[in-house]
Formats: sequence, C-alpha cells, structure tokens
Amino acid sequence: MMDPALHTGGLRAAGVRRWVALIAKVLLPGGLFAISLFGALANPAQAQAIDPNTFPGTKLSADLVAALNAPKAPSVKWVKQAGSERYVKTIIVAASSDPQLTALRSSIVAAGGSVYYQYQSVAGLSTLLPRSQVLNIAARPDVESISPNRPATKTGSFMSFLESTTGAGGIRAYSGNSGNLHSGYDGSGVGIAILDSGIYYKHGTFLDSSRRNNQNRVAKVVSMNKSTDAQAMGVPDWSIGIDASAGYYPGGAKQIKYETNINNASNADPDAYGHGTQVASVAAGRSMKGYAPDSAGLAPNAKLYDVRVLDDTGVGQIGDVLAGIDWVIYHSKEYNIRVLNLSLAADSSESYRTDPLCRAVRAAAAAGLTVVVAAGNYGKNAAGVEQFGAIGAPGNDPSVITVGSANSRNTVLRADDVINLFSSRGPTRGAWTDAAGTARADNLLKPDLVAPGNRVVGALANGGSPPNLLVGRHPGLEIGGYRTSSTTRLMELSGTSIAAPAVSGTVALMLQANPGLTPPLIKAILQYSAQPLAGAGLVQQGAGLLNVDGAVRLAQVLRTDIATALAAGTINAGDNLLAAGQSLPSPVSLINGEAVNWSRVVFAGGSHLLSGEALFRQYQGFYDPKLVWVRDWVRRYTPVYWPSGPANTYMQYAVESTPTNGPLVTPGVTLADVLSGTSSIVGATGLFMPTSSL
Repeated sequence: MMDPALHTGGLRAAGVRRWVALIAKVLLPGGLFAISLFGALANPAQAQAIDPNTFPGTKLSADLVAALNAPKAPSVKWVKQAGSERYVKTIIVAASSDPQLTALRSSIVAAGGSVYYQYQSVAGLSTLLPRSQVLNIAARPDVESISPNRPATKTGSFMSFLESTTGAGGIRAYSGNSGNLHSGYDGSGVGIAILDSGIYYKHGTFLDSSRRNNQNRVAKVVSMNKSTDAQAMGVPDWSIGIDASAGYYPGGAKQIKYETNINNASNADPDAYGHGTQVASVAAGRSMKGYAPDSAGLAPNAKLYDVRVLDDTGVGQIGDVLAGIDWVIYHSKEYNIRVLNLSLAADSSESYRTDPLCRAVRAAAAAGLTVVVAAGNYGKNAAGVEQFGAIGAPGNDPSVITVGSANSRNTVLRADDVINLFSSRGPTRGAWTDAAGTARADNLLKPDLVAPGNRVVGALANGGSPPNLLVGRHPGLEIGGYRTSSTTRLMELSGTSIAAPAVSGTVALMLQANPGLTPPLIKAILQYSAQPLAGAGLVQQGAGLLNVDGAVRLAQVLRTDIATALAAGTINAGDNLLAAGQSLPSPVSLINGEAVNWSRVVFAGGSHLLSGEALFRQYQGFYDPKLVWVRDWVRRYTPVYWPSGPANTYMQYAVESTPTNGPLVTPGVTLADVLSGTSSIVGATGLFMPTSSL
C-alpha cells in the first residue's frame, strides 16, 4: 500500500524545502496509506511575482510564496480566488511590544483583509489577506513571519497488555476480575486534553469507576473545526474589512458566544474518523468487565477533555490546532488540565524558533502544561530504507515530550522490543537564518523516548455506519471474537500517534503521585527512567522505552512543592529536590519478573546529554517551564493573565524575553556529550550513538 510518490525527497538535508503537499498518514497493521494528498504547487514566474528571498529570515514561508505565485489558485483550503484578487488565510506571528497588536490589526483591516482571531498561546493572528497586500503587511516591523493556515493531521490477565508491558501494573492494585482499582495510581484528579479527531464519549471505557452512564470522564467536548475561525467568532467566513477579535475577554459577550459556537457536546457522532477515540482510550481508558481483550489505558480514572481539531477524514488546519491549544491553556487552571496530547503533526520546514505550533506549545509549557507530541510515522522512505531528520511540528520543539514508537512483538517481556521502522527519527531539520544570512538547521535531539505503538488495542468509535472511517476502510482493524455492544467495540492501531498517549497517561500518574512536578522535570524523569533498547541510537529511540514503574517511583521521592516554590521565587538552582526523609530509588525496575535498567540519560539544551544523581538531588535551572534552552539560545516565556476573572487563571498571552542570570545546570551534573563523540551515522557516534552504549 505504499505509494513511492508520498515519500519523495528523502532526508530534509537542507532544512528548507520547496512547497510539497502535506500528506496525512496513519500507520496501520496493513501499512501506510494516504488520507489526504494535495498536489504540489507549481511556482512559475508571473506578473508581480513574489520573490521568496525578499525578506531574509523567512518572513514569508516557502509554501505561501508558491501559492501566491501559482498561475491558478491551488486547491487548498487556505486559498480562494475572487475575481482578480487572490485571498489567503494565514497565521501572522508578530514582533510587537503591544500585546494587543492594535496597530497590526488595524493595518490588516485597512489593507482589505480581516482579523479572525488573536491567539493567546502565541503572539499572532489568524487572518485573511489579499495577495496584493501580503508584501506590505510582511514589510511591517511588527511582523515576524507569515505562514499559511496549513493542514495538520494525525500521525496512530487482570491488566491490559499496555499496562503489563509498560510497568503500570506494578503501581496498581486490582480487586477481583473486574479490573476495578482499589488502590495505587490511576490518574485521579488530573485532566488530559486530547487534541485530535474527537472522542466517542459514549464508549464504556470512558465511564468512571461507578460505571454509570451519567458519570462519563470526558468532561468537556469542543470542536475547533465545527465552524471556521471567522464563524466561531460570529462573522461570515471570508469576510473582508473586519476585526472580529476586538472586544474579546473572559466573561464578555464574544467569549461566551465563542464557547457556545465551539461546543460539540450535542454531536451524535463526535469522532467519525475514529482516531481520537483510540488515542484517548490509550491515555485514560478503563477496563470493561466481561469483555476481552483488556484494553485499559495508562490513567483509567483521569478526566478527559475532547478538543477536536481534525475533521471527519483526520485532517485539520494549524489555525484550528492553535485555537485548540489556546482553549486548553485558557481552561487549564479552571479544570486542572495538566497534560496536553497532540497525536498530530504539520509539515513544516521552519525552525522551532518561528514555527507557529512550536511557539504555541512553548506557551502551553510556560502555563504549566506538559505537552506530549507524536514524533510522526516517517522513519522510512519509499524504498523502505531508514531515513533520519523527519520529525514534524510541533514535535521538533525542545519544550515538548516527543514520542516515537516501539514494537512489543506481542510479548510483555521488554528484552525483545525494537523500534518500529516507521517511527520518525531525528535530528530535527527545521531551518533558521542567522544575522549573516546563512541558513542553519536546528539539529535538536529527538525523539525524547519511545512507547508501545504497534497494534495497540483501544476503544472503537461507533457513531455511524460503518462505525468510523478507519474501520470502514480497513475492517480488519476491529477486534472480533467476543461479545460486543455499540459501546464496547474495540480496534487496534499502530503508529507514534498511539505511542504518545501512553506517555500522556503516564504523566497523569506522575502528577497524581506528585502534583508539584514541572513539565521539564517530568520529561527528565521519563528519560532518566526509560529503558535503552539494544541496537537503537539516540535519534531513533531517544533515552529509551517508557518505564511507568520507574517514572512514578522517581516522582514520588521528590518535593511536592516544586511548582509552587518556583512560582513564589523561593527555589533556586542547587536547592534540595528530595522530599523529607526520601532517597533516590535504585535505577532498575522489576517488570513482569524482568530487571529493567534505567538509561540515566536526560536531554537538555537541544543537544546536550546530562546524567548523574545530582539531576534529582538538586533543583536545576532548566526545570523552570518558562525557560526554553537550546545551546546558546535561551528565552523566557512569561504568562500574562486577563485582569477579568479570578487572578492568574485565564492566560491572555505570553511575553518572550531573554533571561540575564541564573545557572541552567548545577556543577554536580555530569555532562555526557563527550561520551558520544562526533556525530557519524557510519561510526554510530554522536547523535547516532546507541543509547545503551552511554
């Protein structure tokens, strides 16, 4: 089922690519198939053609330039031809000291465009621009970059197989054969937001421990693609000359109307595609008494928040994803949403520095959310040969936990696990332009770790006939051979999309054990306790395979006031991190009778390898979620909250600045970079060194 045309280009060696169609793919047991393929856009010269080199530093993205220069309007959702004028829906990232972007918004309207939405997670706007005015808007000093509102897509005993193989069973206790928990960690009190194709909340796996129909753990159901961003803000789509974002604030008429317009709770078929439901069940599905196989997820009592950003075919736009991230940030403190799962990616040649999705997830992390992202399913080319450098956005951002896929080979033993060939490899290849005009590739260490992502069993969305599009196209995905009902059917999927929610569920367990953990500290714990798989390198598996037992045990011994002390400014680099009377656990886990050694490796600063017990004995400066550190590039993102509503509750925007003091790493931490040596694929050194060799 592989189409060679879908994999042309090989490595993103230069980091800057011509416009090619974004391909939406999910890896299934039968192989790769394309959900949506937009043809490549021609880029011939035409009257008043826009030169992509007009603005060094990539103010205009390459795909936007190609679409504007094409002789005919390309068949993509973000372009429309109206007579002699061509309009484009774009994401404008601003460079302005005015958080309201007042002058920029006014100039867009005056130029015959529209502002549909002002984002809180990124200093930017969702806009409509006429082609004739794009260069004028781009020339403004308060504009940093303009990108199209591109598509974004999905990427796939008493204990369930997933619980057994990850070590989650060791932190639970079960009563009888029902799978009900009576002690241990199950994610109680922690909210997980799933940005995906929706959640079929009627499925029995999403009930709480009482299993009553009115006790569903899917607490909120919203859809960012229920209507366009313009319509959600109360104006007709493709409207010209308006600023719909003006007058938006918590509790205001526009905010209330917006929430009403995106409410999707009445949708009888909230996941017609079927991807989001399975993702949600891997993160937080419950075991269902009387049904087999057991499909319990990792945090079976966590609250779920369905934020739909992909349509009935599994495709969306980055503007919808940004709006979804906004919604999660806005409500995170109100609903105690602590984890944000993004089993999706957008094709982007931009650096993490400028990519809109990357900027948004950094703001989410600064707001205290742990963001978990699928690495992507582009680990091999059309010939089936392994390829490197294919991590999509926002998995290429240093602030997120990027998850690759491991194959458990249908055994709960971990010694035989391998990295799936489809799982995207690092390093990241987004590009930025330095002050001398030279293009630089990011080359960040990714993925951060791997988790089970091969033929994982989960809930089947059953709102239509066929039950969902994935099963309609591939009936073999449904698990048969046992008694089912409309709310108990199961299916299996493969892909990094399915590996990511296993990590999201684990994060919920860690936060239940220790609510004071910060997002960077959570990532460090997950990596340090991960198990390096034999024969796989740093850019194939990151620190190694998810170890739930180790992650929770390490989280338990740390102080529970870390986040509050950080907010109060009472914790500094080098301060004690252990809880009173606690000591660090032995770096080995016993999972199903198998001794699992921890990696004891942590990625930091984009390409640094850190190790040593000092990482968790002492507070490290880079554990501050407001800081983003890549080599000599360090930025601070400070949330600013709306003055209306409860204090420090609803984030309005995040201010980016350059910090001037404070160590990022304490002297007691071991810098392991020297152990890996110079990067060489042939020599298996540097970025390509086997993780276990460290």
